[in-house]
Amino acid sequence: MRPLDWAEIEGWETEDHAAAWAAFSVTADLFGWAGPTPAPGAEKALFQRFFAPFEIVPAGAAQYTGYYEPELEAACAPDARFCAPLYGPPEGVEPGAPWHSRAEIVAGDLLRGREIAYVESALEAFLAQVQGSVRLRLVEGGCLRLGFAGKNGHPYRSIGAELIRRGVAPAGEMTPERIRLWAAENPGDVAGLLAHNPSFVYFRVLDLPADQGPLGAMGRPVTPGRSLAVDPEIVPLGSPVWVDCPGVAPGLRIAQDIGSAIKGPGRGDLFFGSGPEAGRKAGAVNHAGRMIVLRRVA
Repeated sequence: MRPLDWAEIEGWETEDHAAAWAAFSVTADLFGWAGPTPAPGAEKALFQRFFAPFEIVPAGAAQYTGYYEPELEAACAPDARFCAPLYGPPEGVEPGAPWHSRAEIVAGDLLRGREIAYVESALEAFLAQVQGSVRLRLVEGGCLRLGFAGKNGHPYRSIGAELIRRGVAPAGEMTPERIRLWAAENPGDVAGLLAHNPSFVYFRVLDLPADQGPLGAMGRPVTPGRSLAVDPEIVPLGSPVWVDCPGVAPGLRIAQDIGSAIKGPGRGDLFFGSGPEAGRKAGAVNHAGRMIVLRRVA
Protein backbone atom coordinates (compact mmCIF):
# COMPACT_ATOMS: atom_id res chain seq x y z
CA MET A 1 0.00 0.00 0.00
CA ARG A 2 1.09 3.59 -0.54
CA PRO A 3 0.02 6.56 1.60
CA LEU A 4 -2.26 9.20 0.09
CA ASP A 5 -3.40 12.70 0.90
CA TRP A 6 -7.12 13.13 1.40
CA ALA A 7 -7.16 15.48 -1.60
CA GLU A 8 -6.10 12.57 -3.81
CA ILE A 9 -9.38 10.76 -3.16
CA GLU A 10 -11.79 11.92 -5.84
CA GLY A 11 -15.23 12.35 -4.30
CA TRP A 12 -14.06 12.54 -0.68
CA GLU A 13 -15.37 16.07 -0.12
CA THR A 14 -18.88 15.25 -1.33
CA GLU A 15 -19.21 11.82 0.33
CA ASP A 16 -22.06 11.18 2.77
CA HIS A 17 -19.75 10.76 5.74
CA ALA A 18 -22.66 10.51 8.18
CA ALA A 19 -24.02 7.42 6.39
CA ALA A 20 -20.54 5.92 6.27
CA TRP A 21 -20.04 6.55 10.00
CA ALA A 22 -23.41 4.93 10.76
CA ALA A 23 -22.27 1.77 8.97
CA PHE A 24 -18.87 1.92 10.68
CA SER A 25 -20.57 2.21 14.07
CA VAL A 26 -22.33 -1.16 13.63
CA THR A 27 -19.00 -2.97 14.20
CA ALA A 28 -16.85 -0.17 15.65
CA ASP A 29 -16.48 -1.86 19.03
CA LEU A 30 -15.27 -5.08 17.39
CA PHE A 31 -12.78 -3.02 15.37
CA GLY A 32 -11.41 -1.69 18.66
CA TRP A 33 -12.74 1.82 18.27
CA ALA A 34 -12.61 3.76 21.53
CA GLY A 35 -12.68 7.26 20.07
CA PRO A 36 -15.39 9.91 20.35
CA THR A 37 -18.81 9.84 18.78
CA PRO A 38 -19.01 12.60 16.18
CA ALA A 39 -21.53 15.40 16.46
CA PRO A 40 -23.82 15.68 13.43
CA GLY A 41 -21.80 17.07 10.54
CA ALA A 42 -18.44 16.26 12.16
CA GLU A 43 -18.05 12.74 10.74
CA LYS A 44 -15.64 13.74 7.95
CA ALA A 45 -13.39 15.59 10.39
CA LEU A 46 -13.31 12.57 12.69
CA PHE A 47 -12.38 10.21 9.86
CA GLN A 48 -9.55 12.56 8.90
CA ARG A 49 -8.35 12.97 12.48
CA PHE A 50 -8.18 9.30 13.41
CA PHE A 51 -7.44 7.61 10.07
CA ALA A 52 -5.02 7.90 7.18
CA PRO A 53 -5.66 6.68 3.61
CA PHE A 54 -3.46 4.00 2.03
CA GLU A 55 -4.06 2.77 -1.51
CA ILE A 56 -3.66 -0.81 -2.64
CA VAL A 57 -1.05 -0.66 -5.42
CA PRO A 58 -0.80 -0.55 -8.31
CA ALA A 59 -3.59 2.03 -8.46
CA GLY A 60 -6.68 0.69 -10.20
CA ALA A 61 -5.67 -2.95 -9.73
CA ALA A 62 -8.30 -3.82 -7.12
CA GLN A 63 -10.95 -6.29 -8.30
CA TYR A 64 -14.57 -5.88 -7.25
CA THR A 65 -17.60 -8.14 -7.46
CA GLY A 66 -21.00 -7.90 -5.78
CA TYR A 67 -23.09 -10.08 -3.51
CA TYR A 68 -26.59 -9.96 -2.05
CA GLU A 69 -29.13 -11.83 0.06
CA PRO A 70 -31.34 -13.93 -2.25
CA GLU A 71 -35.06 -13.88 -1.60
CA LEU A 72 -36.69 -17.16 -2.58
CA GLU A 73 -39.99 -18.96 -2.24
CA ALA A 74 -39.58 -22.06 -0.12
CA ALA A 75 -41.40 -24.75 1.84
CA CYS A 76 -40.75 -26.46 5.15
CA ALA A 77 -41.45 -29.88 3.62
CA PRO A 78 -40.53 -31.21 0.18
CA ASP A 79 -42.99 -31.68 -2.65
CA ALA A 80 -42.92 -31.81 -6.45
CA ARG A 81 -42.17 -28.09 -6.66
CA PHE A 82 -39.92 -27.52 -3.65
CA CYS A 83 -37.40 -30.32 -3.86
CA ALA A 84 -33.95 -28.79 -3.28
CA PRO A 85 -32.95 -28.69 0.39
CA LEU A 86 -30.93 -26.13 2.31
CA TYR A 87 -29.05 -27.84 5.12
CA GLY A 88 -27.76 -27.22 8.58
CA PRO A 89 -24.27 -28.47 9.47
CA PRO A 90 -23.56 -32.17 10.00
CA GLU A 91 -23.49 -33.48 13.53
CA GLY A 92 -20.16 -34.35 15.12
CA VAL A 93 -18.00 -32.40 12.66
CA GLU A 94 -15.86 -29.53 13.88
CA PRO A 95 -16.72 -26.20 12.18
CA GLY A 96 -14.48 -25.75 9.15
CA ALA A 97 -12.97 -29.23 9.45
CA PRO A 98 -12.45 -31.03 6.12
CA TRP A 99 -15.44 -33.24 5.37
CA HIS A 100 -16.91 -34.80 2.24
CA SER A 101 -16.95 -32.89 -1.06
CA ARG A 102 -20.15 -31.51 -2.59
CA ALA A 103 -20.36 -34.42 -5.02
CA GLU A 104 -19.98 -36.92 -2.17
CA ILE A 105 -22.55 -35.14 -0.01
CA VAL A 106 -25.12 -35.16 -2.80
CA ALA A 107 -24.43 -38.69 -4.04
CA GLY A 108 -24.54 -40.20 -0.56
CA ASP A 109 -27.33 -38.00 0.80
CA LEU A 110 -24.96 -37.42 3.72
CA LEU A 111 -26.92 -34.51 5.21
CA ARG A 112 -30.21 -36.35 5.42
CA GLY A 113 -32.07 -35.20 8.50
CA ARG A 114 -30.32 -31.81 8.51
CA GLU A 115 -32.76 -30.16 6.06
CA ILE A 116 -34.02 -26.72 7.14
CA ALA A 117 -36.23 -25.83 4.17
CA TYR A 118 -36.67 -26.57 0.46
CA VAL A 119 -36.38 -24.28 -2.56
CA GLU A 120 -37.35 -24.89 -6.18
CA SER A 121 -34.05 -25.94 -7.75
CA ALA A 122 -30.60 -27.25 -6.93
CA LEU A 123 -29.12 -24.25 -8.76
CA GLU A 124 -30.96 -21.75 -6.52
CA ALA A 125 -29.87 -23.69 -3.44
CA PHE A 126 -26.30 -23.56 -4.76
CA LEU A 127 -26.45 -19.81 -5.45
CA ALA A 128 -27.81 -19.21 -1.94
CA GLN A 129 -24.77 -21.06 -0.60
CA VAL A 130 -22.47 -18.85 -2.68
CA GLN A 131 -24.08 -15.72 -1.21
CA GLY A 132 -23.92 -17.18 2.31
CA SER A 133 -27.39 -16.04 3.35
CA VAL A 134 -30.97 -16.25 2.10
CA ARG A 135 -34.38 -14.84 2.90
CA LEU A 136 -37.12 -17.46 2.41
CA ARG A 137 -40.79 -16.67 1.79
CA LEU A 138 -42.50 -19.80 3.06
CA VAL A 139 -45.58 -21.11 1.28
CA GLU A 140 -46.84 -22.13 4.72
CA GLY A 141 -46.68 -18.45 5.70
CA GLY A 142 -44.02 -16.19 7.15
CA CYS A 143 -40.38 -15.53 6.38
CA LEU A 144 -37.30 -17.50 7.37
CA ARG A 145 -33.83 -15.91 7.44
CA LEU A 146 -30.87 -18.25 7.05
CA GLY A 147 -27.23 -17.35 7.57
CA PHE A 148 -23.83 -18.97 7.18
CA ALA A 149 -23.19 -21.80 9.67
CA GLY A 150 -19.97 -23.26 8.27
CA LYS A 151 -18.62 -25.16 5.28
CA ASN A 152 -17.11 -28.51 4.45
CA GLY A 153 -13.49 -27.38 4.30
CA HIS A 154 -13.03 -27.72 0.52
CA PRO A 155 -11.84 -24.90 -1.76
CA TYR A 156 -14.36 -22.79 -3.65
CA ARG A 157 -14.43 -23.14 -7.44
CA SER A 158 -16.57 -20.83 -9.56
CA ILE A 159 -19.16 -22.46 -11.82
CA GLY A 160 -19.24 -19.24 -13.83
CA ALA A 161 -15.52 -19.59 -14.52
CA GLU A 162 -16.13 -23.20 -15.55
CA LEU A 163 -18.81 -22.16 -18.04
CA ILE A 164 -16.44 -19.52 -19.43
CA ARG A 165 -13.80 -22.24 -19.85
CA ARG A 166 -16.35 -24.35 -21.74
CA GLY A 167 -17.04 -21.46 -24.11
CA VAL A 168 -20.62 -20.86 -22.99
CA ALA A 169 -20.08 -17.08 -22.79
CA PRO A 170 -17.18 -14.63 -22.42
CA ALA A 171 -16.23 -13.37 -18.98
CA GLY A 172 -17.99 -10.04 -19.48
CA GLU A 173 -21.32 -11.80 -20.05
CA MET A 174 -21.09 -14.45 -17.34
CA THR A 175 -23.64 -13.38 -14.73
CA PRO A 176 -25.99 -15.37 -12.48
CA GLU A 177 -28.75 -14.76 -15.04
CA ARG A 178 -26.57 -16.26 -17.77
CA ILE A 179 -25.92 -19.29 -15.55
CA ARG A 180 -29.68 -19.67 -14.96
CA LEU A 181 -30.30 -19.52 -18.71
CA TRP A 182 -27.67 -22.20 -19.35
CA ALA A 183 -29.23 -24.38 -16.63
CA ALA A 184 -32.70 -24.01 -18.17
CA GLU A 185 -31.28 -25.06 -21.55
CA ASN A 186 -29.21 -27.95 -20.13
CA PRO A 187 -31.17 -29.40 -17.19
CA GLY A 188 -29.42 -32.77 -17.39
CA ASP A 189 -25.99 -31.17 -16.98
CA VAL A 190 -26.72 -28.98 -13.96
CA ALA A 191 -25.71 -31.54 -11.33
CA GLY A 192 -22.36 -32.07 -13.00
CA LEU A 193 -21.71 -28.33 -13.17
CA LEU A 194 -22.53 -27.83 -9.49
CA ALA A 195 -20.21 -30.70 -8.57
CA HIS A 196 -17.38 -28.69 -10.13
CA ASN A 197 -17.38 -26.71 -6.87
CA PRO A 198 -16.42 -29.11 -4.04
CA SER A 199 -17.20 -26.49 -1.38
CA PHE A 200 -20.52 -26.83 0.45
CA VAL A 201 -22.05 -24.25 2.79
CA TYR A 202 -24.33 -25.03 5.75
CA PHE A 203 -26.99 -22.66 7.11
CA ARG A 204 -28.54 -21.76 10.42
CA VAL A 205 -31.82 -20.01 11.22
CA LEU A 206 -31.40 -16.36 12.20
CA ASP A 207 -33.72 -14.25 14.32
CA LEU A 208 -33.40 -10.95 12.46
CA PRO A 209 -35.82 -8.07 11.91
CA ALA A 210 -37.06 -7.87 8.32
CA ASP A 211 -35.51 -4.44 7.83
CA GLN A 212 -31.98 -5.58 8.76
CA GLY A 213 -29.42 -7.09 6.42
CA PRO A 214 -27.95 -10.57 6.92
CA LEU A 215 -25.14 -11.17 9.38
CA GLY A 216 -21.61 -10.60 8.12
CA ALA A 217 -18.44 -12.28 9.31
CA MET A 218 -18.30 -9.97 12.34
CA GLY A 219 -21.65 -11.31 13.56
CA ARG A 220 -23.50 -8.03 12.92
CA PRO A 221 -25.92 -7.08 10.12
CA VAL A 222 -24.35 -5.80 6.91
CA THR A 223 -25.62 -2.60 5.31
CA PRO A 224 -26.68 -2.34 1.63
CA GLY A 225 -24.36 -0.02 -0.25
CA ARG A 226 -21.98 0.31 2.69
CA SER A 227 -20.67 -3.14 3.65
CA LEU A 228 -17.78 -4.85 1.89
CA ALA A 229 -16.34 -8.36 2.01
CA VAL A 230 -12.52 -8.45 2.03
CA ASP A 231 -9.59 -10.73 2.71
CA PRO A 232 -9.02 -10.14 6.44
CA GLU A 233 -5.36 -11.07 6.02
CA ILE A 234 -5.02 -7.88 3.98
CA VAL A 235 -7.72 -5.55 5.32
CA PRO A 236 -8.66 -5.76 9.02
CA LEU A 237 -12.36 -6.38 9.54
CA GLY A 238 -14.15 -3.23 10.62
CA SER A 239 -11.88 -0.95 8.56
CA PRO A 240 -13.32 1.88 6.47
CA VAL A 241 -12.41 1.37 2.80
CA TRP A 242 -12.79 3.80 -0.09
CA VAL A 243 -14.14 2.00 -3.16
CA ASP A 244 -13.91 3.43 -6.66
CA CYS A 245 -14.85 1.18 -9.59
CA PRO A 246 -16.97 1.45 -12.77
CA GLY A 247 -20.71 1.09 -12.39
CA VAL A 248 -20.68 1.78 -8.64
CA ALA A 249 -20.88 5.16 -6.93
CA PRO A 250 -17.49 5.85 -5.31
CA GLY A 251 -17.56 6.09 -1.55
CA LEU A 252 -16.71 4.67 1.83
CA ARG A 253 -17.58 1.08 2.59
CA ILE A 254 -16.88 -0.85 5.77
CA ALA A 255 -15.03 -4.18 5.72
CA GLN A 256 -17.55 -6.29 7.63
CA ASP A 257 -17.61 -9.59 5.77
CA ILE A 258 -15.46 -12.26 4.12
CA GLY A 259 -15.97 -14.79 1.33
CA SER A 260 -14.44 -17.99 0.01
CA ALA A 261 -13.51 -16.32 -3.28
CA ILE A 262 -12.44 -13.01 -1.73
CA LYS A 263 -8.71 -13.52 -1.38
CA GLY A 264 -5.67 -11.33 -1.95
CA PRO A 265 -4.76 -7.64 -2.04
CA GLY A 266 -7.44 -5.43 -3.56
CA ARG A 267 -10.15 -8.09 -3.66
CA GLY A 268 -13.52 -6.76 -2.58
CA ASP A 269 -17.15 -7.90 -2.70
CA LEU A 270 -19.81 -5.18 -2.41
CA PHE A 271 -23.08 -5.90 -0.58
CA PHE A 272 -26.12 -4.68 -2.51
CA GLY A 273 -29.03 -5.71 -0.26
CA SER A 274 -31.80 -8.29 -0.55
CA GLY A 275 -34.00 -9.58 -3.34
CA PRO A 276 -33.96 -9.85 -7.14
CA GLU A 277 -33.06 -6.22 -7.92
CA ALA A 278 -30.10 -6.36 -5.53
CA GLY A 279 -29.13 -9.62 -7.21
CA ARG A 280 -29.16 -8.02 -10.66
CA LYS A 281 -26.99 -5.16 -9.47
CA ALA A 282 -24.57 -7.48 -7.68
CA GLY A 283 -24.31 -9.81 -10.68
CA ALA A 284 -23.37 -6.92 -12.97
CA VAL A 285 -20.27 -5.99 -10.97
CA ASN A 286 -16.97 -7.52 -11.99
CA HIS A 287 -14.63 -4.57 -12.43
CA ALA A 288 -11.15 -3.36 -11.66
CA GLY A 289 -10.86 -0.18 -9.59
CA ARG A 290 -9.18 1.61 -6.73
CA MET A 291 -9.18 0.37 -3.13
CA ILE A 292 -8.06 2.80 -0.44
CA VAL A 293 -7.94 1.48 3.11
CA LEU A 294 -8.29 3.91 6.01
CA ARG A 295 -5.80 2.88 8.68
CA ARG A 296 -6.15 3.93 12.29
CA VAL A 297 -3.40 6.41 13.18
CA ALA A 298 -4.46 7.82 16.54
